[in-house]
Amino acid sequence: MVLALLASCRPQEARVDAAQYDAYWLWAGVTPQPVLQKAKTIYILEGEVRGTRSARLISLRPATPTVRHAEIWIVYRVETLNWGEGIIERINGDIARWRAAGSRVVGVQIDFDAATKGLDHYSAFLRNVRSRLPDDARLGVTGLLDWSSQGDSADLNRLGAIVDEIVLQTYQGRQTIPGYAKYLKSLGRLDMPFKIGLVQGGEWTAPPSFSSDPDFKGYVVFLLNPAK
Repeated sequence: MVLALLASCRPQEARVDAAQYDAYWLWAGVTPQPVLQKAKTIYILEGEVRGTRSARLISLRPATPTVRHAEIWIVYRVETLNWGEGIIERINGDIARWRAAGSRVVGVQIDFDAATKGLDHYSAFLRNVRSRLPDDARLGVTGLLDWSSQGDSADLNRLGAIVDEIVLQTYQGRQTIPGYAKYLKSLGRLDMPFKIGLVQGGEWTAPPSFSSDPDFKGYVVFLLNPAK
């Protein structure tokens, strides 16, 4: 009985309520939710770069979105950095097509699980991508939590100087990564702006340091379909 009472008194980890935020990822196969109507920023998955020797860009969106009330980032999930000549041209075509449809496209986000020890190679890849995007298109990336704790500071800051935005993901699949707080303690050694990616319904308690960290630029919530 005593143990049960003590357990009931422990503070529960807060859950991510998407309605409390204003920036969201909308992935392929996820039904749009009412929270998107008040969004200031939406990251919409357009396609995936698949393959190894002959990488291909596969579109996952059957229609061109038209979103006028929010800033839009076109997202590409990437399996390989060995891109052929046609992939950047396809991305630039997507930017032009989405803008022509009325969407306020501000940039492109690359979603790639770059190994912490390979960030120098990733930076070189991103520098090339950026040089070939339209001048008015920003470039952003998602990042892994262990970048902050295990990555070389020089490599990370070099990457941060190339892209306009880094969103560090605190989740895998539908779940928050256990022990995420210990990774976030390492963010203070980085000299670059960052956002934090959360998963809808996942656990989250913001570190007190975020309130005074000038590099912290907000949150992005990964939306989910209701569990069956």
